[in-house]
Amino acid sequence: MKISRDHLADNRRRILDAAAQLMREEGCETVSIADVTKAAGLTHGAFYNHFKSKDDLIAKVFEHVLFLQDGTSPFADLDLQTFGQRYLSKQQRDDRRHGCMFSALGSEISRTSPETVAITTRAVKAQIERFSQTAPGNSEEERRRVAIARWSAMIGAMILARAVDDEALSEELLAQTLASFES
Repeated sequence: MKISRDHLADNRRRILDAAAQLMREEGCETVSIADVTKAAGLTHGAFYNHFKSKDDLIAKVFEHVLFLQDGTSPFADLDLQTFGQRYLSKQQRDDRRHGCMFSALGSEISRTSPETVAITTRAVKAQIERFSQTAPGNSEEERRRVAIARWSAMIGAMILARAVDDEALSEELLAQTLASFES
């Protein structure tokens, strides 16, 4: 029986979504192909219809999460301030499975394949460019500097907020980082 293109595309998306959620929660190295296919509700063999290896999967997961089908970021419509307000939230902090790939896996990216690093680099450049368009500043250079500083602070604050076991401190890290953007 021949499988339709729509069915194949759906299986691929299910694998990518399951892998992205598991990797954000557990890390790239910890997650196995068996874990991913089980979470996707598919067989181990279905994996190899779409991906050559685990490294290939990791690269495709980053591409899937960081870019939509048309190659733009899922956050393209948000200005820097609005992004910060949504990002530096308890909801984002607590939802690792659906949250930011950079704060969840940032330290692992450099240990992945060159393809994953290249995808990440492209995504970082695109996000900086987008944020630079709406960042405060009197010149393109100043807006870029502000965009880089604020976005980097957001990711760092999220990493620290997730790392501590003190709820008040965690919330303070998020709130004070956001408040620093208004001064």
